[in-house]
Amino acid sequence: MNTSSWLPIIGMTVGIILGLTAAFGGLSAFLLVLVLGALGLLVGRIAETGEIDLSAFTSRRR
Repeated sequence: MNTSSWLPIIGMTVGIILGLTAAFGGLSAFLLVLVLGALGLLVGRIAETGEIDLSAFTSRRR
């Protein structure tokens, strides 16, 4: 199964949840949901692959 076709749908869902949280819960609730979502993503990546690949976030300047 190709999981990359689900990424836009997942991204849209997360955006809607964050938007509703910001609208009804205020800034502190928005930041809490954002941090916990990022933490969940990190734990999910570790559980899936067993390691964290941060090479996409590092820039190599030559």
